[in-house]
Amino acid sequence: MSTRQQGEGHKWFAAFWDWAVKNENAAIRRGRQETVGGATGRVLEIGCGTGANFPYYRDDVTELIATDPDPYMLERAGKRAAEVRRPVAIHKAPAEELPFDDESFDTVVSTWVMCHVRDPARTLAEVKRVVKPEGEFRFYEHVRYDHAFGAFWQDLITPLWRRLLASGCHLNRDTARSITEAGFVFQELQSLKPVPLLSPMVLTRPNIKGVARPA
Repeated sequence: MSTRQQGEGHKWFAAFWDWAVKNENAAIRRGRQETVGGATGRVLEIGCGTGANFPYYRDDVTELIATDPDPYMLERAGKRAAEVRRPVAIHKAPAEELPFDDESFDTVVSTWVMCHVRDPARTLAEVKRVVKPEGEFRFYEHVRYDHAFGAFWQDLITPLWRRLLASGCHLNRDTARSITEAGFVFQELQSLKPVPLLSPMVLTRPNIKGVARPA
């Protein structure tokens, strides 16, 4: 999960997020595992946050590089990498400005990141730039409700949510549409609702999980 301001750190949110991912429900954890577990070759994870995904990468990964703009997130990610005994090259970088060559990754991974980035279009343009033409963008994101009632509440609450509660998180982004508009073609796309209806996190309930390739 990436933070909203390049160069800013959110120490309290890094601590909260580390606790949250350790206590997430089985359905969300399964979504992570399925998204990350399919990564192969040279892999870039954008918005790696505290490194929650690191245990789920398989031996098909030949090199793992992870980025996030938040130093507090990266400090925890480094500890997580050491715990799982997997070599991870960690870089402080926003998803909108990836310091890597064109077409240099077999897989790019994003989980619960697109809600946080300052500029989704620019982020996806960077993903498309660095992934190989035959490579994959593997993603798992919470998104905008597809019905008016849920979307209304997301729109209403997002300004407060992103400023005070969740370090820039937007509840109401139509990430599937953004991926298509960025020039990707879906190979797989699933709509999920892993968050319980009565959960305080119900406005993050609509999730999508999938695989896309450059058109």
